[in-house]
Amino acid sequence: MNKLELVDHIAAEAELTKVAAAKALEAVLEGIEMALEKGEEVRLVGFGTFSVRERAAGTGRNPATGTEIKIAASRNARFKPGAALKEALNKKSGGK
Repeated sequence: MNKLELVDHIAAEAELTKVAAAKALEAVLEGIEMALEKGEEVRLVGFGTFSVRERAAGTGRNPATGTEIKIAASRNARFKPGAALKEALNKKSGGK
């Protein structure tokens, strides 16, 4: 599912126009991004938690040449699924 398909789904489920659904989705994504930039967690009970993880600097290898390269420290977004999402993904279907 891409962003446009998600907007279509939101519009249909919430009985909104596609424009309103797109604005709502953008507001949610912007809110998550702003919280992560501040180093805060975003917990959506039953769905999961978005957090920031610090990645230390290190060294790697250029696969083409084999020379060592320095990899800078960085901050990365992390998502940990909640119990309800895990359960939904791991449901056993009746025929299998």
